[in-house]
Amino acid sequence: MDPRAYKKRGKFFASSFVEAEFYGRPEDMPARVAICAPIIGDDRYIEMELIGRVESSPNMGVPKRLALDAKLRRAASRKGFDSIVLLTPKDFQALWRSGAIPRSIELNVIDLRCLQSVNKELSARSSGARI
Repeated sequence: MDPRAYKKRGKFFASSFVEAEFYGRPEDMPARVAICAPIIGDDRYIEMELIGRVESSPNMGVPKRLALDAKLRRAASRKGFDSIVLLTPKDFQALWRSGAIPRSIELNVIDLRCLQSVNKELSARSSGARI
């Protein structure tokens, strides 16, 4: 395990444990995040917007996927995004056409301050402090 993995690639969240297992064992506790500037799309849209070409493929191995995730994180951060919201192509089309929010979403939080502010707020609430 690389202790700097989140800083390199962001922290990934998924809608279910099964979806999260690609990156290893998911955490047992759900987490809250606060994002305000996401890029939303399917693989093709996100890669075209951030790096100008599609590099992913269905049979991509884990090392190549992690390298691509790091590249996307750097590009998104440079362009002012705090997270990447990945949808399936079908769900992305439905979102564009009708505004239907899909039930299955992968979230990559690239600005880790999105986690810290929520964590501080939650710990302050549990200790009884006022924010």
